[in-house]
Amino acid sequence: MASLKDLKNRIDSVRSTQKITKAMQMVAAAKLRRAQEAAEAARPYAERMGKVLAALGAVYEGQENAPVLLGGTGKDQVHLLVVATGERGLAGGFNSSIARLAREHAAKLISQGKTVKILTVGRKGHDILRRQYADNIVDTFNFREIKRVGFVQAQQVTDKVLEMFNAGEFDVATLYFAKFGSVISQVPTARQLIPAKLPAKAEGEAEVPAVPYEYEPSEEAIVEDLLPRNIAVQVLRALLENSASFYGAQMSAMDNATRNAGEMIGQLQLSYNRQRQAQITKELIEIISGAEAL
Repeated sequence: MASLKDLKNRIDSVRSTQKITKAMQMVAAAKLRRAQEAAEAARPYAERMGKVLAALGAVYEGQENAPVLLGGTGKDQVHLLVVATGERGLAGGFNSSIARLAREHAAKLISQGKTVKILTVGRKGHDILRRQYADNIVDTFNFREIKRVGFVQAQQVTDKVLEMFNAGEFDVATLYFAKFGSVISQVPTARQLIPAKLPAKAEGEAEVPAVPYEYEPSEEAIVEDLLPRNIAVQVLRALLENSASFYGAQMSAMDNATRNAGEMIGQLQLSYNRQRQAQITKELIEIISGAEAL
């Protein structure tokens, strides 16, 4: 049984931990609001760009001269998995859930005889995936020193993806991230980048009559310019969604840790009081017994 001193030291230690987790919860809550606003502001632009590409991409439907970023290489042998996670931990299962989705997809592709290459964005994803797929990781991006990710970081990732694609190093690229739903809901998501997977018409959506447009320059030139930009926009959206999801997950995890620390302090305090009472009772019995013996 632990002594009174040991129990008191442990109570003080847990209280210190509780103060840290409470502070981290408050910091995450403050950062979450800005990150959530940025993620929600990026959604309409990314979705609208997808619809524009869908309209322009209809020009190439069934044609063999479609841009390679739109139509693909015609093969499905080499897959690049772009896995975006957080740079830090202490966020519950946020990082592991994204890595798990990518790991399951990688295992499925390998079982089908495909070649898998992995590009990690974020230190935690790299640390998790290298345990099983160290030989498959071709590069990693670390934005730990960046306070707020933006288009510059998204463009760096996009340039690397396009460089590999133009060099013929893969046929299909898929992006993995966590879509922000709420503080308690971050959904691991996979989105195909190359070839571009254009949004389909929703079920039950009314058919909108085609409106003739004149493009300047031509549709082909616009598509050639928009396709690489769309990849950068999708990567940016994933990074912003990840940022909001990370702070939401961290806020929830630190809140749970704070409450668990409070419960542990209560249990330790109860044990301390019981042991202290037992010690006092024992001393009183010894004093009374000695007095009676005299």
